[in-house]
Amino acid sequence: MAELITVEVVYALKDRQDLVTLKLPVGATAREAVERSGLPERFPEIDLAKNKLGVFAKLIKPDAVLRDRDRVEIYRPLIADPKEVRKQRAAEGKVMKKGSSEREAVS
Repeated sequence: MAELITVEVVYALKDRQDLVTLKLPVGATAREAVERSGLPERFPEIDLAKNKLGVFAKLIKPDAVLRDRDRVEIYRPLIADPKEVRKQRAAEGKVMKKGSSEREAVS
C-alpha cells in the first residue's frame, strides 16, 4: 500500500473560508490537491492558470510536491496593486500636509 500524506486545501472569500482535508499519495502536487479537493467545482472562478497557490503564505507553483501536513492556499486575484495604493496614499498625504502649511502661512 502506498504511503499517504494529509494536506489541507483552503479557499477564502470575503465572508467565509472553505477548507478541505485530503489524504494523498506521497509525491502529490499542489495541482492534484486542488483538483481532488472539489473546490474548483464549488467555486467556478478558481482557475489554476490564473489563481496563485501557496503553502502557509509562501507562493508555490502548481507542480510543487507537497509534504505531510501542508496547507495549500488558493489565492484570489488582487483588486488593486498594493504598491500603487501606497503611492497614492503617500501622494495624498504630501498634498494634505502642503495645503495645511500654506493655510498657516496665510493666517
